[in-house]
Amino acid sequence: MIKEDGVDSGRGSVPVAALEVLAALTMLAGLSALAMTVFDLPPQAMWAAVGVLLALCAAVLHQWPDLRTTLGPANRVTLGRAVLVALVAGALAAPEWTQGHAAWVAAIAGIALALDGIDGWVARRWRCASAFGARFDMELDALLILVLCVHLLVMGKAGSWVLAIGAMRYAFVAAMRLWAWLDGPLPESTRRKLVCVWQVASLLLCLLPVVDAGWAAPLLALALGLLAWSFAVDVRWRYVHGSR
Repeated sequence: MIKEDGVDSGRGSVPVAALEVLAALTMLAGLSALAMTVFDLPPQAMWAAVGVLLALCAAVLHQWPDLRTTLGPANRVTLGRAVLVALVAGALAAPEWTQGHAAWVAAIAGIALALDGIDGWVARRWRCASAFGARFDMELDALLILVLCVHLLVMGKAGSWVLAIGAMRYAFVAAMRLWAWLDGPLPESTRRKLVCVWQVASLLLCLLPVVDAGWAAPLLALALGLLAWSFAVDVRWRYVHGSR
């Protein structure tokens, strides 16, 4: 039986969570081998992807309370998304290859983002939602967005300012250490969701070869402007409701 925190009620001596992480690494090895065969993925991209996934898995296992308990179905879906994110991040190690396979990179990133709603649905369906799962999902999204920004910079689609799109989330988290009132829950917001959709859609669209720098720059600038506005609205809300 699965509890609300996503942990199986039964416990054993086998490190189940570690085995689930090992399955994710095996999945990455299989996808990398396929990409090397079909798309001539360079070895350095594969090893970079392995390094990224190892770091993600280490963070997951470090935060997981008991390795003898399963991560749960929702977190396993998110872990599968992490495999795809690692592949996209690994491609940064082979910029020339990425230039010729930008549509492939965009497709993998698109699948990872499309699966974003699946883990939430699974969590609700099997009643295994948890604060850990929500944080895991959010941090993985933030990493993917930052990686896509770096890809666009390397491809010459935009200047270094595009990194502000991916760095804004991390800057906000860093600011929480200075101003405690920034740390706290936010109300549900359609505005925030729409801005996020526009941001992600712009990044994926600009990755495609048919979109050159002339079109990419204004699209990304608009995405950055909307994101900055959305963050400003949330900061103001937290200041009003949490600074006193």
